This record gives sequence, C-alpha cells and structure tokens, in this order.
Amino acid sequence: MKSIATKSTLSAALVALVASGAMAQDFTLQMQSSDPAGDPNYQLWQAWAEGMSDLTDGRVEVTMMSVGSVVDFQETLDAVGAGILDGHVTDTSYFAGKDPAFGLIGNPTGAWSDPREMLKFFSEGGGKELMNELVEPYGTHFVGASTPGLEAFVSDVPLEGVADLEGLKLRAPAGLVQRVFGAAGASPVNLPTSEVFTALDKGVVDAADYSVFHVNQSQGLHEIAQHPVYPGFHSMPLIEVSINKSTWDSFPADIQQIFEDSVADVAERQMAAVDAKDAAAIEEAKAQGATIHDWPAEERAKFRAIAMGEWEKAASESADAQKVYDTLTAFLEAEGLLSTD
Repeated sequence: MKSIATKSTLSAALVALVASGAMAQDFTLQMQSSDPAGDPNYQLWQAWAEGMSDLTDGRVEVTMMSVGSVVDFQETLDAVGAGILDGHVTDTSYFAGKDPAFGLIGNPTGAWSDPREMLKFFSEGGGKELMNELVEPYGTHFVGASTPGLEAFVSDVPLEGVADLEGLKLRAPAGLVQRVFGAAGASPVNLPTSEVFTALDKGVVDAADYSVFHVNQSQGLHEIAQHPVYPGFHSMPLIEVSINKSTWDSFPADIQQIFEDSVADVAERQMAAVDAKDAAAIEEAKAQGATIHDWPAEERAKFRAIAMGEWEKAASESADAQKVYDTLTAFLEAEGLLSTD
C-alpha cells in the first residue's frame, strides 16, 4: 500500500510540476517595433514587453525586437497576420498603401490638440472597434493605442493662426500633411529631416513640421527659428499595439485584460514623460529668446475645418476610409471640436 501511495504521490507531484511548467510558458510572443533599438520609444515598449511576465505571473513571455529585425517596417501587418510575428508596435499610417483608411486613422492631420483627445476617441468614441474592422481581415487584433506625442511646430516667423499660414514656406512630409497645409494656403516642400536645420538657417523654409517640442529643442531648432507653436495643431501619429488574431483569441479573458490595461498604462506614462520633457525644453527655449505661440481654440478649429476637406478626399478613396471619416468626425462633433465659434 505504501508503494502504491508513494507512486500516487509522485504521479500527482509530476502532474503538478508539468502543469506548473505549462502555466509558466503558456504564451511566448515575438513582437517587432517600428523604432530602432536606441530610440526612447523603443526602450519604453521593450520595458513593457519585459514586464509582461511579472504582470501575468509568468504565463506570458514577450520579446520585443527593433525595426527590421524580422521584416521591413511596412510589412509587419502581413507578418503578424501570417504568424511570422506574434505582434507589432507601429505607426498605423505605414499601411496607407494598403488602404487610405490606415493613413486617415493613423494621423488625421489637424484632428487633435492633445493626446488625451485621441486616446478618448479610441477608448470611448468607436476608434478601437473601427481599428479592429480594419486590421482583423489581415489576421491581426488591435489591442490599444499610444502616441509619441503631439508634434510642436517650428517657425522662424510669428504664427498666431490660420491666416499666417498663407504663403508660408514650410517643410512637411509628403501625403496628407502636405495636402492639408497646401489647402490652408502654405507652400509645403518635402525635405528629409537631416536637412531641416540647414533649410531653416538659410531661409529656404520659414517653418517645419518636425517633432515634439523637446526633440525640436534638442536639435537646436529653436535657436534659429524662435517662434514655435506649442501645443501643436497639426500632427500626432497613432502608435498601435496589435497581436495575431488567432493568438489573441487563444488568450483567456484575464490575459486579454492585462494586455489592454498595460498598454493603456504605457500610453499614460508616455504622455506624462513627454509633458515633463516639453515643459523643461520650453523654459530652456525661452531663455534662448524663443517666443511660444499657443493657438486659441477657434484657430485650431479653423485649421481642422480646412483639414476636413482633405479628409473627405481621402474618404472617397475607399469604403473603409469613409468609415474612418464618419466615425472620426462624429466624435469630434460630439466633443465640440468642430465649431469655429
């Protein structure tokens, strides 16, 4: 009897050990970022990936890889859907070549004046559901949104509102951003970021769409262009965290909730970090003689109204882009962000 009992005990212990081992390795994910390894945004999401093991009591292990580690940054949507990658952290607008809907939801120029507006759109305004309508046909599930921040605007001349954009020579990337600024009366040109400082310094351009305020300051842009607009009024990219749809569906509900909650937490911490860095950079820029221009709500609304004309054009290019336009404008209207009064 003792022998049988011992065998029974050993069998139970073995089963428990195997079960424990299985629990510790329930899900192992390989995810790719669209940022290089040294970028602060990559480091932020790498820390999130490393923390998933603790958050899930060892049930989920996530490895974050830098841009290009497995596939090109424009190929991650297909790679996640095919299971080549388990997930990605990336700028949604990179997939605008597949459907203009991705560009419109990824960076609707002129829509946002604060990151919290965008995050509310995704959490309460139908943005999350809309994103899954866009990505799930590719075998991918949208978990949550973040952003590296609302870009400030670099200018060598005072800009108090939309009227001051008339004839303004500015650097802006090709695509929707250029089209919107052109519609507002500016004269946009496409220059690589490496040429922005020299172009401003030599007067080739009067202003530039570049990055968030503290990055602009770190690049010395406010020393030569001392009339920045802050907070910005034009560009704020969506950074999506998405996972292979089959993998997502295999997660128990508590693991899904942990993913969603942890992504939302990173977004909040990212906003707080950008706010703090921008605040310090603003004081430094002021000490160097810069004048900060903060557009009033009515001027931001005027710019947004002009931008909507370009959104409408993008919306006409696909059924999904029209869905983005309809959902986005309904949210902005409900939030009182479309009025120019």
